[in-house]
Amino acid sequence: DHDPQYPTPAQPTSTSSHSPLFTMDSTSLANRERRRKAAASRRTARSGNDGGTPGRSKYRDADDGHAQQTPERPPPQQQWQRQRQPLETNLLSSLSQALNIIDQHNNDFSDRPGGGEGIGSSTNGYDSETITFSTPNNKASIGHDSERKSKYSKLPPPPSQFSSYYKFSRISLYFLLAFMACYLLVLICCYPMISYSNADVLPTDDDFVKGGKHHIKRGASFQHIRGRKNFIRASHAVTDKLGTLKERAVRWEEEAKRGALELQETEKELIDSIAGGTIGRRGGADARRAGLLLERAVNDFDGQVLEAEREEDKKKGTGGHDHWKDAVEAWDKEFVRKRDTMAIALDNAHEGKAPGFMVLGMHRSGTSMLSGLLVKGYGYETGGPLIGASFDNEKGFYERIDVVLQNDEFMYAQNAGWSWNVNEYDPQKALEHKQQGRITFKEGKTALKFLNNHMKTKPYLQKDPRMCITLPTWLKLLDDKPAILFTYRHPLEVAMSLKHRENNFSLEHGLRLWIVYNMKALQNSNGLCRVFSTNEAIFKDPMDELPRIMNELTHKCNVIPPPIHVLSEDLVDTFIDPKLQHNKKEKKAKEKEQRILKNFGPDQAGKECLARDFESDYKEGSANRKAEVELYLMAMKVYCDLEGGPAFTEDYEWPDLAHWQRPVATQQV
Repeated sequence: DHDPQYPTPAQPTSTSSHSPLFTMDSTSLANRERRRKAAASRRTARSGNDGGTPGRSKYRDADDGHAQQTPERPPPQQQWQRQRQPLETNLLSSLSQALNIIDQHNNDFSDRPGGGEGIGSSTNGYDSETITFSTPNNKASIGHDSERKSKYSKLPPPPSQFSSYYKFSRISLYFLLAFMACYLLVLICCYPMISYSNADVLPTDDDFVKGGKHHIKRGASFQHIRGRKNFIRASHAVTDKLGTLKERAVRWEEEAKRGALELQETEKELIDSIAGGTIGRRGGADARRAGLLLERAVNDFDGQVLEAEREEDKKKGTGGHDHWKDAVEAWDKEFVRKRDTMAIALDNAHEGKAPGFMVLGMHRSGTSMLSGLLVKGYGYETGGPLIGASFDNEKGFYERIDVVLQNDEFMYAQNAGWSWNVNEYDPQKALEHKQQGRITFKEGKTALKFLNNHMKTKPYLQKDPRMCITLPTWLKLLDDKPAILFTYRHPLEVAMSLKHRENNFSLEHGLRLWIVYNMKALQNSNGLCRVFSTNEAIFKDPMDELPRIMNELTHKCNVIPPPIHVLSEDLVDTFIDPKLQHNKKEKKAKEKEQRILKNFGPDQAGKECLARDFESDYKEGSANRKAEVELYLMAMKVYCDLEGGPAFTEDYEWPDLAHWQRPVATQQV
């Protein structure tokens, strides 16, 4: 049925084990053979019809009995098979080499120590099998290949090592060393916190001496130290007997302060109980002397009692002589004697003198500059701590923090503050709030310790603009009445400065506050010795104005003299910049170009007091503009009266801001 020179594809062309696997079932082979025979019959019939030679067909006819001659070229399928065979041979060779390498690698792994007995051993759980390759001609091997399994179908994963994924280079080593150094530094910094003992209850002496247990956290245990108990026992015995120098110094200081407070309380009791006698006169100096004498008598009595107890101990023979106790008692007696002597000497030297003075004035009126010149120039004492400098006051405020906070507490309790409802503050109600406990008065106690300290050798200076409002409350709490230094500034300059410093602060509000603060300062200080000054006078001639203030405070108001009597001109230049004086002159020159709103007449020096127009954020005719102008004219009336002197009298008529009606806008026709 076919040419023997060209075997059918069903027959194997090679028995080599490297031939590819090429198999077909019997039905496919029969169909293929039938198609070939039909094609050969058609070619034979076509060649006979064309007159060709039948013998030239490449297939012989089924009815002929003799073989036909071979064709000139092989069929296309045979040609394709011949071209594919070398490629398949090379591919299979490469696969075989790769499998051999994998097999060798796994054998080496299994032969290592601890690597098992082999891949095919039962301990590793893998079956040892083989794999073969067959060609289409090797039908026997095809049948067996369907039953075989691959030897490498269940190979174990290759060994994983850290070095296979990451290799340490020089840079990575540097990074690792840097990390370890940072980690060690953090541990060193945190060691005090780790080792610190946060025991809730501190151990007592009995716990250490008697060996009692105490719960101490990690880092505070010293049980491993040899002789720890003996050392602790000895140290506590010495501490109990002698005490540390620091503890004794602190105790002596507390006793001195306690004695001073008790002395003040004794003075108050004596002044209150014997107010009608001669002992309460002369500003309380006799009362202080009586209190000191009483305290000395008490100390002498205590000393006699101690002497009697010591004599009894000597008679009983209990213990040896305590030289340390004698030294401490002698020192205490000497301290008390010197303190009493100093107090009496101070009373004699400062008898009838005011211990200090208060600076009163509206905010932004130059009170800080004036206080700084007096403190730095003459040595007046402010105490502390003080409010630090800020952008609007680089030289400092010279205001005690405790006084400012206490004034705020007084005002907040009455729904008031330094810039609102100041006219509604009631000094008597503030004292009632203190007695009722509605305010803590914590800061006030600290301030009174300084203001009521009779052991001071320097006169104090107390400055806070809120004192213009709260002064009557403080006068009830002070032992001695202070002198008053009052200063003021042009109202328009103050209002402009407040508007520039504060947010949402109108010019109208600043002018209103200027009137209220100056009115309250003069009304509340009525009856006290007062010295007056102005911000303009300080700028104009500080070397003349400041000595005048100091002399009037010392001689007129009888304030304790300051330690410095000569003012340094260099110090004045650090507070008063010549550029500020120049700018002030230029500003006045520009103000002269403004139109005059009202002339309030000449002052005591014959100088005309003029209220000139100013720049405003509101339009002419608006309600805000009219309110600014009216308040400005009222403030200028007060300012001119301050310059002329009528405002310092008791019967001066101040503007009635409570009943002042705000103007309305002008209607445009």
